[in-house]
Order: sequence, then C-alpha cells, then structure tokens
Amino acid sequence: MTTTLRPPAVPLVAIDPYFSVWSMADRLTDDFTRHWTGKRNAMTGLIRIDGIPWRFAGRTEPNPEQYYTEPEAMRQTGVQVTPLSTTYRFEAGGVALEAVFTSPLLPDSLELLSRPASYVSFRVHSIDGKPHTVQIYFDVTGEWCVNTSDQKVILEKEQSDGLTVLKASHAEQQVLNASGDDHRIDWGTLMLAVQQMSDTQTWIGSAQIRKAFLRSGELKPAEWEPQLETSEAHEVRAAQPVLGTLWDCGEIHGEEEKSHLIVLAYDDIYAIEYFGEKLEAYWKKTGQSALEMVAAAYREYAEIMIRCEAFDQRLLADAIAAGGEKYGDILSMSYRQAIASHKLVLDSEGQPLFMSKECFSNGCIATVDVSYPSIPMFLLYQPELVRGMMRPIMKYAASDAWPFEFAPHDVGQYPLANGQVYGENAREAQMPVEECGNMLVMAAAVSLADGHLEFVAEHRQLLSQWADYLLEFGLDPENQLCTDDFAGHLARNANLSAKAIMGVASYSILCGLLGDSAEADRYLQAAKNMAAQWAQLAANKGEGSPHTKLSFGSEDTWSLKYNLIWDLIFDTQIFDKTIIQREIKWYLEQQNRYGVPLDNRKSYTKGDWLVWAASLAEEQQDFEAMIAPLWDFMNETGDRVPFSDWYDTITGRQIGFQHRSVVGGMFIKVLKDKGLAQAGYS
Repeated sequence: MTTTLRPPAVPLVAIDPYFSVWSMADRLTDDFTRHWTGKRNAMTGLIRIDGIPWRFAGRTEPNPEQYYTEPEAMRQTGVQVTPLSTTYRFEAGGVALEAVFTSPLLPDSLELLSRPASYVSFRVHSIDGKPHTVQIYFDVTGEWCVNTSDQKVILEKEQSDGLTVLKASHAEQQVLNASGDDHRIDWGTLMLAVQQMSDTQTWIGSAQIRKAFLRSGELKPAEWEPQLETSEAHEVRAAQPVLGTLWDCGEIHGEEEKSHLIVLAYDDIYAIEYFGEKLEAYWKKTGQSALEMVAAAYREYAEIMIRCEAFDQRLLADAIAAGGEKYGDILSMSYRQAIASHKLVLDSEGQPLFMSKECFSNGCIATVDVSYPSIPMFLLYQPELVRGMMRPIMKYAASDAWPFEFAPHDVGQYPLANGQVYGENAREAQMPVEECGNMLVMAAAVSLADGHLEFVAEHRQLLSQWADYLLEFGLDPENQLCTDDFAGHLARNANLSAKAIMGVASYSILCGLLGDSAEADRYLQAAKNMAAQWAQLAANKGEGSPHTKLSFGSEDTWSLKYNLIWDLIFDTQIFDKTIIQREIKWYLEQQNRYGVPLDNRKSYTKGDWLVWAASLAEEQQDFEAMIAPLWDFMNETGDRVPFSDWYDTITGRQIGFQHRSVVGGMFIKVLKDKGLAQAGYS
C-alpha cells in the first residue's frame, strides 16, 4: 500500500486477552514492549555486526534509573502491519535486518486460530556488497507470566522433538484465581522455543546476560555478575529473569540471505471457568500437549506462512476495493486485535464458545453489546465464531439464574463466566432493548451467512420472546441504557429504536429461514409499521434540519444512526432510503478533524459506529471521506495504545477503551459490498 500509517501501537504477539504484547512507540527500540494493558512485557533484541553491538528491539537495561549507556539503536527503515504479520526493517553496519512477528490467526482452522503460538522470524543480508559477521540475541522476560512484577517465577529448560524449549511460570500456580480488567495472567507457562542447531544457544537466567553478549558475543556472564539458581523461584522485579537465545549467523556476503525462527507460546492450563466448570482452550481438544503444540507450530511454519500471506493479500484486496487504501490500513490494524480480545474454548457438549473480554471497560466476558459490533469480521471469515459468542448468553438466559424477559448483557467477568456481573442484575441497570436487538440481528446475520439453522431452531423460543419484547417496548424506548452506556441513560433514543425495529425484522428473517412464512410476514409487516412511525418520530421539524433526532421529542438534535446499516445488508427495505442518504449528507457536514461525533452532546465518537454510519453511504467517495479522519486519528493520536474505539474528534485523544474486539466492526463495508450470501471464509 502507498499509505504510511504510524500505528498508535503495533501488534507483535496477539493471541488472546492474556497473551497479547505490543510496541507502543514509533520505533521498536524506543521503549520496552508492553502487554496491551500498558504493563511492561519486555522483549529485547540485540545484534553484533562485525563485533559492534546494536539494538533492534527494546532496551538492554531493565532498570532505566540506573546509569548505563545503551548500545546504539539500528536505524529503523520501516514498519508494516498486515492483518496477520508485523514486519520491521532495520539497517546498520552494512547489514539489513528484517524482524517479522506473525500470529497465524487463520479463520478457516479453529485449531490454528486457537493455538497459542506466535512466530518471530529474522532475515539478514549485506547491503554494501561486503562480507559481515552477524550474531543476533533475543529474549523475553518473566514479566509475561505474572500479574505484577513483585511475583516470583521459576525457569526451566526442556528438549523435545529437536527443539529447545525455555519456560517461565509463576511460582504459585493458582489457575483461574482472579478476574478483572487491568489484570495479566499469573498461571500457566510461557515458552520460547528454537531448533537445536550448532549455531544456536539458549539461556535461562538473569537479564545481565544481555551485557555479556554485547561484550563478547557469547552467553557467558562475567564472574562478578550475579547469576540465578534456576532451581529457585525469583522475584521478577529484583532478579529480571529472561528466556534468551543467541543465533550465530556466521558470515553473510553478496546476495546471500540467512534466516532464523523463534516460537513464543503460552500454555494457560485452563482458559475459562464456565458456570462452575473449568474449560481448556480449544486447541487442547485432541489431547495435544504444550510441547507437541510448539513442535507442530515449528513443523508447519512454512505452510502456515504461505497461507498467511494469501489471506493477507485477499483481505487487503477486498478492503481496498471496498473503501480505499486507508480503509485497508484500518482493517489491517483491526484483525489481530479483534481475535486477541477473545478466547476460544469448547463447552461440555463439544460446541465452540468464543468469549470476549471487555478490555479497559469493565472486564466483562461474552458481553452482547461488544459481540454485536464485532460480528462483521467474523461473518466474513468464520461465521461459527458468531454462534460461539451467542452460546454463553443463550445458556444463561435459559437458566433459572436469569430472572428477566429480555436478553442478558454478559455472563461474568473475564475469565470467570458464571453469570452476569453488569449492574448486579438490578433491572434499572439493564439494557433490555439493546441486548434483545443485538441478539436477534446476530442470529439472523449468522444464519444468512452460512445457512446453518440448527442453532436458531434450538433457541427459537428465546428469540421469539425477545422479538415480542421489542414489539411491545422497542419503538419508543423507556429511559434506559444502550451500548453507548458511557453517555448515560436516555429516554426515547432514536438509534436504539432503529435497532429494535431491525431486531423485529431479523426475527422475520429467521422465521422465513425456518419455513414459517406466516410468522415471517407478520413480523416483517410489524417492522415496516414501526419504521413508518419511526420516520415521523425521528424527523426534526426545524428548517434546514433534514437529519433525524437523537431522541424523540428533542428538536434540533442528532446522532449517528449506525443501526440502520442492517436494513441495507439484509435488504429488508424497511426504512426510507432518502432518510438514510440525508443522514450521510448531514454527517459529512458535522465532521471534525478526527471524525463525526457520536451525537450532538459531546465531541467524542466511537470508531466502530463511525464506520457503520459511513457504510450507509451510496457513494464510495462519501464513505472514504467519512473514514479518512479515523485513519488520521490512528496516525496522529498521542495515546500510544492498541486501537482505541472511543476518542475525541477534536483533539484526537483517547477517551477510554483499548484492545477491544469491537474493531471487528470496521469490516462492515466489506460485508455490505460482498453481501451475507458471499460471507464465510473459503
């Protein structure tokens, strides 16, 4: 692509809410790498070129307050983020280094998408026509397997299937011991694996080994440097334990290129507690051990990378066709994050559960109004994952533990899915119209995407109950929360009403798919009647006010009517298209530097809803004009965090939220263009 995006944060290892590490700086050498929460999860990359040391990742000194002169950083000549890989390019001393971080989250294989193994590969070659000797050192720290750095870890080394596997684990293994938002895993085992080769050495011990490498090119600490007893537990902050490896490339010259591969993996033992039952990650369903998983990742690397490159090319081609090169950048930055804020497990009946974490929101698990905005990406590439989002909600809603006639909001706080925590089940804290509408739209969309109807047939009673709830209460909603709950309660919410209408229309679609034409006609007509009333209620009466209101009865107000997009995707033709196109014209007139606000009350917006609203446009140039400021926000914001979906359109500063799955919603223009009948990865 010809655009040059400066990502707010760069994905390096992106697997799930616990195993997700990013660079939050312009250059990989500007700072230590960090967990998506911002806490340090360091990796350090060093290189010796003709005996002269350089840095290409992170820092050497773990305690910056100590006096120490870091080796010079290689010149970073570029960074490129594609859906599945991040490629950094560096130059120094007549040598070019390429470091590629790939999380192979391929949607056509749930086993691979669930596999907690991420690749780090290096390629080096001479760029000045001269021969050079090259050595590369790389490590990750014990920070990756603790919640706080005052916790202790144990280091181990194991050899298996031609690999050396270095391990770090918290000394106190209390699996699934806590839930929360700003929380990192402190159970299970971090692994760094390399092939057993004569040119490769490994190290488990103190980070002081970095300085030994810089001095001599060997993993031999000086006699005066303290070493760690690997049989003992060591506090991460004090001891700075690392898993390290040294690759001696030897001499490179001419056009010759040499390469090396590292696998970073994490075995979380148990991943989710699901209504009292501890569930393993999906990849364990065949009984594969962690070492076997790592060996498979190595063995399949070449084939997997071919598939990754093909997937990247296809996705980017679709994105650019749908919305231009900046839209391609937005989707590249969204793909890994959307998956890495979920965990894939199997329930006791062998059905996939795809459980999201509300990252930097409240930590809820399987939140309906977080799933709903994320589904466009999953409808395109793996519709079964949408059912995996819905199953926990269906199970909970059908149980005696759920007392209400409408859909729940969540099933717990990640990783403990034992029942809703939002609002402590008080009726006034619920989102009745919101969650019923979300679940019905999701059910219709996933059924249309792949034609599999067993799921909706099984849960038809609940879906019918929720559709009838919307028929009674959805057109003119009471004072209640919607998904944009940060804005507080709002009565007569026009956009929420539109969602209710599309929920009723969605149930009509489901009835038709299930062969009940009479009910399909009845609910479709009801949705059309509601839409006709909506048009009257939502119309602003003032002169020069062609847009619709924020809430019924509030003149000269407005909001993004992003829920209308499903009328176009489903082709239900319920809402007057002239209303929709007048909305687009109005939105374009309301743009600030970084996009259109969510409504007239504040200058902030939601990036996912902005793209949904832009996708209402008939003309691609209008779509591109609306999403270009979102690209500018990503490129210019001073908040260096994984793709935030809630930010200020004037200042470009993050308001809240980061690393959330809702960025899957950025794919909605591709979904609209392709149509649900063409969805599903093949």
